[in-house]
Amino acid sequence: MSDNLQKFMFDNAGVRGELVELPDTWQQILSNQAYPPAVKTILGELLAASALLSSNLKFNGTMVMQIHGDGPVKLMVVECDADLNLRATAKMREGAIIADDANLTDLIHAHGQGRFIITLDPNDKMPGQHAYQGIVPLDGESIATVIENYMMRSEQLDTKIWLAADDQVVRGMLLQKLPMTGGYQTADKDQPTVGPEVQAANETEAWDRAMALGGTLKHAELLNTDIETLMHRLFWEETLRVFALQHPKFLCNCSREKVGNMLKMLGEPEINTAISELDKLDINCDFCGKLYVFDKIDCAQLFVANTVTEGIETPSVSKH
Repeated sequence: MSDNLQKFMFDNAGVRGELVELPDTWQQILSNQAYPPAVKTILGELLAASALLSSNLKFNGTMVMQIHGDGPVKLMVVECDADLNLRATAKMREGAIIADDANLTDLIHAHGQGRFIITLDPNDKMPGQHAYQGIVPLDGESIATVIENYMMRSEQLDTKIWLAADDQVVRGMLLQKLPMTGGYQTADKDQPTVGPEVQAANETEAWDRAMALGGTLKHAELLNTDIETLMHRLFWEETLRVFALQHPKFLCNCSREKVGNMLKMLGEPEINTAISELDKLDINCDFCGKLYVFDKIDCAQLFVANTVTEGIETPSVSKH
């Protein structure tokens, strides 16, 4: 089993769907950090949701999903680019005690101050162009519901999402009602084009049917069944247009230059204080665990030149 994303459409109906499974990417993410079971579940669901939404983006850039929490978990971040390269991390508050059965509200929205942020960051920005960012409250008791509500508010699209994650794999399914774009040709080409009113009725019927079929999917079934089998089991009576299988993967784009720029943002006084106390700065990438070491000379050069010294770069064995 490998990482797969399958897109499909219901023929002659304004409904599209996707199924995703990410065993390899998920194992890579889990190998870099040790998370409590409840945190793994929520982060895994966010990872699957990110792949599902990113696959429909029509721009060369990265979608970043962030959840800022006011509970034991203070931050979750998942990034997915146009090539379906993924990475994810979560940060917990120091000393946090997290029950195995903690839910989204317990972890992130304990005091009603949690926020969900989606950022679309183009790779090649035009002069003056900034990343698009949407910020909404955590409206829902699950990751799926939060994103469904976000899609309705921001895109006015009926969207239904099913998500599941455990220690081995994350999977997800998305069904989405496409906006009506005018009449379409019926299967019988001798018949006239269907008008907007008939099309609206047909698409509502198609959406209701797709939702009814998707509604039969159980959490355990999603977790334990490969997506090829799921698609056949759920929609074997439907005429589907199935697209080429895509293969998401884990990829971290951290670099010494990016870490150096981060240190520069902290300011020279703070860096000088830290380096005088620690002699060197060991900085682990939160996404992949790679270790970047900056000694006194490296730190000094950050503020006198526009280049980052070669320094030391090595895989990290740290799990924090």
